[in-house]
Amino acid sequence: MSDITTEIEAAAFRRLLEHLDRRKDVQNIDLMILAGFCRNCLADWYREAAEARGVEIGREQARERIYGEPFAEWKARHQPEATPEQLAAFEAARKQAH
Repeated sequence: MSDITTEIEAAAFRRLLEHLDRRKDVQNIDLMILAGFCRNCLADWYREAAEARGVEIGREQARERIYGEPFAEWKARHQPEATPEQLAAFEAARKQAH
């Protein structure tokens, strides 16, 4: 992969993080229902990519990179409990994916 490709992908990743930061109203469960991934998945992918390159990053450290703050703080401020409708839609989407 060329350096320019890596730079472009990094810029797109940073823009995705900025977009998710602006859209705190979009809940992780909604992302999972519609797209099959959420901010936590992105943090896991980030951590796995680091580890594949010999860089140890803990789960909470990776989540802080994605959320822009400690996950517990973000969750307390921006993530209400899932509604029964969201939980039902999540379960239906999960079944559909398998």
